[in-house]
Amino acid sequence: MCLELVYHEEKRELGRQQAPGVCPYCGGKVSAVDIETKWLFCFLPLCFKVKRKYSCSSCDRRLVLY
Repeated sequence: MCLELVYHEEKRELGRQQAPGVCPYCGGKVSAVDIETKWLFCFLPLCFKVKRKYSCSSCDRRLVLY
């Protein structure tokens, strides 16, 4: 319980753009979203990551690259 108050995670969407290809489930357009994640310990930044996640714009399924 105490650790939840000490550690904090913040996520922020940096940008969204259309990615090449189509969704294998519904055939809709694929969008790429850049997400910035920050881990804070007592309001001090510990970790900073930027990830790109892909999803379908029609059925909102999260798509994984292999």
